[in-house]
Amino acid sequence: MPKLTIQDLEKIREQARRGLVIREGGAFKAKINVHMGTCGIAAGARTIMTALMKEVERRDLHDILLTNSGCAGLCSQEPMVTVELAGRAPVKYVNLTETKIQEIFEKHVLGGTIVKDYALGIGSEKTDY
Repeated sequence: MPKLTIQDLEKIREQARRGLVIREGGAFKAKINVHMGTCGIAAGARTIMTALMKEVERRDLHDILLTNSGCAGLCSQEPMVTVELAGRAPVKYVNLTETKIQEIFEKHVLGGTIVKDYALGIGSEKTDY
């Protein structure tokens, strides 16, 4: 294996920095939360996360927050993501594949239209006491 050059290291640093920016937060128009509990990972959540990261990087988007969380409590519906656009209720998508998440990214995240075929529910669970 050849030795790494300064240019190689700078390229690696820039790729890592982009990955951190995606996950850290800021002023975003959309937040995508990939549910990555043990059940989600076993069902393919890492593939979904990787596909989303590649899509955000490929399009050089800086206003999409890509993050992850643990299990959402619906193991039989994994892999799952929750998409939340600024000022709109979150949408939980279930039983995802790489093809489905690319469609959701294009239509919902970028276009603002919920992909009802893959959506489990809209909104957050709240309890008033």
